[in-house]
Amino acid sequence: MATTLARLTRRALNSTSLSPQNLLLRRFLSVEAAKTITESPDRVKWDYRGQRKIIPLGQWVPKVAVDAYVAPNVVLAGQVTIYDGASVWPGAVLRGDLNKISVGFCSNVQERCVIHAAWSSPTGLPAETSIERFVTIGAYSLLRSCTIEPECIIGQHSILMEGSLVETHSILEAGSVVPPGRRIPSGELWAGNPARFVRALTHEETLEIPKLAVAINDLSSSHFSEFLPYSMVYLEVEKMKKSLGINI
Repeated sequence: MATTLARLTRRALNSTSLSPQNLLLRRFLSVEAAKTITESPDRVKWDYRGQRKIIPLGQWVPKVAVDAYVAPNVVLAGQVTIYDGASVWPGAVLRGDLNKISVGFCSNVQERCVIHAAWSSPTGLPAETSIERFVTIGAYSLLRSCTIEPECIIGQHSILMEGSLVETHSILEAGSVVPPGRRIPSGELWAGNPARFVRALTHEETLEIPKLAVAINDLSSSHFSEFLPYSMVYLEVEKMKKSLGINI
C-alpha cells in the first residue's frame, strides 16, 4: 500500500494539469496520509499553557522572598530582588539584564508596570533601580534607573527616567513624567509633563502613604493564598511518571 501511494504521489506531483481526476487523486492521498499518521503513545500531554516567571540570565537569578506575592504572569529577569512583604501584580515586567532592580519591604508594583535599569546613568547617579520600603507604584508606570526612597506614591501611567530621585514622603500625580536627573524633594506633591512642584504635603497626607502600602499588602495576601509557592509543575511530573509506569 505504501509503495502504491508513493508512486501515485510522484505521478500527481509531476502532473501539471488540474483535471478532475487529479483533484480527486490529491484528495484521496491527503485522506490516506491523515489515516497513516498516528500519535505516538510516548508523547507527553501538558494540561496547561503558561510562561516563565523567573528568568535567569547568566549568573544572575531573580530572588523572591517567601512571603512576597508575585502574580503568575509577571516576568522577573536577571538581577531582580523582591523583599519581604512586597507584591508584584499581574502583567508587570522587571528586567534586570543590565543592572540591579530591588523592590523593598511592603512595597507594591501594580499591573502592567515596566521596570528596567541601564548600564550607567548620564547624571553620574547609581544606574540601578531601587524601590525602598512602603512605596506604591501605580499601574502602567515606567521606571528606568531611578531611586525611590521610603514611603512614596507614584501615580499610575507615570514615567521616571534615568537618574531621577524621589525623596521620602513624596507623591507623584498620575501621568507625571520625571526627566533624567530630576530630584523630587521630600514632602512635596509633583505633577505634569515634565513634573513640576504643586504644593507641600500635609502631615496627615504623609501618614496615609504607608497605610496605603500596608492595605495593598493585606490585599495581596488573599491573592497569595490562591497559588502554591512553587507552582503546580509537580502535578505534571506525577502525571508523566504515572503514564510511563514509574512508581511515584
